[in-house]
Amino acid sequence: MKTLEKISDLVGKYMAVIVLAVAALALFVPSSLSWIKTSWVNPLLMVVMFGMGLTLKLSDFAIVFKRPVDILIGCVAQFTIMPILAFLLGKAFGLEAGLMAGVILVGTCPGGTSSNVMTFLSKGDVALSVGMTSVNTLLAPFITPAVTYLLLKTTVSVDIVSMFLSIIKVVILPIGLGFLINKFFGKTTQKCVKVLPLISVTAIVMIVAAVVSANSEKILTTGAIVFVVVILHNLLGYGCGFLLGRLLRTTPEKTKALSIEIGMQNSGLATSLAATSFPDLAMATVPGAIFSVWHNISGAILANIYANWKTEEKSK
Repeated sequence: MKTLEKISDLVGKYMAVIVLAVAALALFVPSSLSWIKTSWVNPLLMVVMFGMGLTLKLSDFAIVFKRPVDILIGCVAQFTIMPILAFLLGKAFGLEAGLMAGVILVGTCPGGTSSNVMTFLSKGDVALSVGMTSVNTLLAPFITPAVTYLLLKTTVSVDIVSMFLSIIKVVILPIGLGFLINKFFGKTTQKCVKVLPLISVTAIVMIVAAVVSANSEKILTTGAIVFVVVILHNLLGYGCGFLLGRLLRTTPEKTKALSIEIGMQNSGLATSLAATSFPDLAMATVPGAIFSVWHNISGAILANIYANWKTEEKSK
């Protein structure tokens, strides 16, 4: 078990490098990873969500009642800033319908579990990060389809019911099951939690490999534009979160959590929803796949910068 824990720590530490390497292999030598099927994306995402559920306790949700204003700010910011940025970037760069749908879906999805890890590494407010991720994820079945429809109704049709049911199945149920198992079998789950990074990163890497290898030709033919849009979307999200924290004069720890939570999206969910909600738009899965790779790299870099920011402030 200790060997697995060491491997898990190593994998968690170098997640960005691993994801980037696998993505590059899937992009340029897709046949090497084509055995990982896109039909595996939903089950793999459910594994990640289940793992998140295993780490949650009732005390994690207590922050909603102890600091409702902080959570409310995070929720409103999450479901307004990223969708608006996605829409404006899509229009500014004249994205075709499939890419536009994919970028919008990335923007309307909640923050992912990676944001909690990056907030921890940045020495930010982890409790706030977990609270925002949890609440935003619970709200996603209602808000993600609604906002997606509002932004895309003039471009493509959105199956709101299908998207709602998909989020319930892929996100809410696995998290709920993990939460219940942790509640009733806490001592056992705590022994397993230390190897969760290994399981989660493996699942995330396989999702990226499946989507990128299946869409390698499309990604390469879209040119640089989709990469530019995805990178700008992510970086502007970080920036808006940081500015919001500074404008509200929150502590550095809260500002870090807000910035990372807004900038990092559950792109695996976005990819899954793109495949199920827009089956006729082949390019819709591409933005989510690229975002999955990029935000883990940028998040790791930002976490390092933010960690040093706290040290500098303390030294003054």
